[in-house]
Amino acid sequence: MSSSNAMKSTQQPISADLRRWVIEQLGAGHTVEALRQSMRQSGWREDAIEVALFALPVAGRAAAPASGARAAVAGAQAQPAARQPGPVLEGSAAFIDAGDRQVPVLMTLQHPRVVMFGGLLSDEECDGLIAAAGERLARSLTVETKTGGETLNQDRTSDGMFFERGENEIVRRVEARIARLLNWPVEFGEGLQVLRYRPGAQYRPHYDYFDPAEPGTPTILRRGGQRLGTLLMYLQAPEAGGGTIFPDVGLEVAPSRGSGLFFGYDRPDPGTRSLHGGSPVLAGEKWVATKWLREREFK
Repeated sequence: MSSSNAMKSTQQPISADLRRWVIEQLGAGHTVEALRQSMRQSGWREDAIEVALFALPVAGRAAAPASGARAAVAGAQAQPAARQPGPVLEGSAAFIDAGDRQVPVLMTLQHPRVVMFGGLLSDEECDGLIAAAGERLARSLTVETKTGGETLNQDRTSDGMFFERGENEIVRRVEARIARLLNWPVEFGEGLQVLRYRPGAQYRPHYDYFDPAEPGTPTILRRGGQRLGTLLMYLQAPEAGGGTIFPDVGLEVAPSRGSGLFFGYDRPDPGTRSLHGGSPVLAGEKWVATKWLREREFK
């Protein structure tokens, strides 16, 4: 198996030839990981590889031989989910009623679906989450979609921890606010994750949904179905760097203490344009809290 010379440029748009090449290789029985290795050898960067390999619809990626749970998951995930988390923004709403406060809407983008909120958290809440998390930080892990477990990932160089849902008074207050803000039950959210990024730390571009083509995905989905949306809350802004980037649309959001960034993805497919990452922190520390929203109750 070899990739064409035209595939060496990481800036080249996803062409019809590239689409055919991916489908042909999958149809010939090559794995996604084998395609990754081939593209690495051709000089592609890791973030560009992910965009290229997963720029096809789920149904197209499933053209390779699949059976059992893997085929069932791929077929079930091909269509957008019926219900979606997110704020009600009719009439270009300037504020959203989050129960205990009116949250300003600072920016919206339709595709990908991105909403920036100001004043989502108070200084007291930011400090409280940082203090409670600080004693429990460890090197951040990522979900291992090949097995359904967790693993260290060189693309993610932060320290982090998870709160149990409703673990303390601040967590309960924030979770209730998020549920009202995004019209999604508290029970459908994963536990709040807090991350610290020191100088040089980053999170390279990635997707938050679970790839239906990976063998560990059925195990992950048993806990609450697919992820449908992400809410990032900035607890502390660094002195420089640390922006949240969306490479597919050229968007970068600067971290601002107390603000929140929501983005949704109605299906596990790059067509949602939800590829995102955290740029390296250049000075100071960045602290963020993340809430991932699932299809159903997360257990």
